[in-house]
Amino acid sequence: MTDRPSSPQTQAVLATASPVMPPQSPPPGVTDMSGAPPPTPSLTDIYVAEVRWLWRALWRLGVPERDLEDVAHDVLLVVHRKLGDFDPTRPLRPWLFGICFRVALDRRRKASIAREQPSILPERVVDSDGVDAFAVIQRRQQQALVQAALSTLPLEQRAVFVLHELEGVAVADCTAVLDAPLNTLYSRLRLARVAFARAVARLGTGSTP
Repeated sequence: MTDRPSSPQTQAVLATASPVMPPQSPPPGVTDMSGAPPPTPSLTDIYVAEVRWLWRALWRLGVPERDLEDVAHDVLLVVHRKLGDFDPTRPLRPWLFGICFRVALDRRRKASIAREQPSILPERVVDSDGVDAFAVIQRRQQQALVQAALSTLPLEQRAVFVLHELEGVAVADCTAVLDAPLNTLYSRLRLARVAFARAVARLGTGSTP
């Protein structure tokens, strides 16, 4: 089974609402020009290079804006404990995403409050330098639409959808990250694509289910 792309409509929404943010520093986990394997990055290296990405990943997994700092702190505590298990020859972000997913899932399972409404991506996470005010407003509206549509998905479907569609990770590589069989992930992705497209169409027109 191969990774088939989502519909053009879904790709357009995701592309508009998911700006590519330049890293604050060269990401760890890259082999140098000599071909020698890189050393395991330190927690400080990961924080400096990836903290903004961590916030964005957690937001996409449904963590409200007001909780992003605390939940990111919880993620970094897990990273610190498990850093010895990380293979520095592998990409760092999928490994981090798996931790984000499990922390978000644990948080949701423990939550005793009603389902929270999606929030707009915090301004500090979005780069808008050089963009006029109208374009910024449009982008934030698209981000709110994407987040609202994502909030309709079960977290297991949401995780593989975000990891594959937004982070560009092959479904086969998602199995270890999300600890699920390949066929299960393909099924979740298929259901997530259908539900996401329907939610975007419904929310974009302002209609109700």
